[in-house]
Amino acid sequence: GVVLELLKEAMVSKLGDTKGFLIDGYPRELKEAEEFENKIGEPKLVFCLDCSAETMSSRLLMRNQSSQHCDNAETIKEGIESYYQASKPVIAYYEKKTQLCKVN
Repeated sequence: GVVLELLKEAMVSKLGDTKGFLIDGYPRELKEAEEFENKIGEPKLVFCLDCSAETMSSRLLMRNQSSQHCDNAETIKEGIESYYQASKPVIAYYEKKTQLCKVN
């Protein structure tokens, strides 16, 4: 609820200055998608960056080398599995509404 309220406040404060918004990483779960639509409105378009678990894993491992992140391969694997579990219902939800654009 807190994240949604912060998004709403930020969006309302910029309404006169913009034609739309790009929100990165939200919603992550179906419940968040439904709450967003109830409190803010339906998005016109939802982008989904579609890449393999292997690609995500290798990029996260490279990120570790160039920053202070200290995730190991097992932690990354668990995080990716958790992401897929949470995002599948969100992706299916927006596919049904024909608002989803998958980007390879």
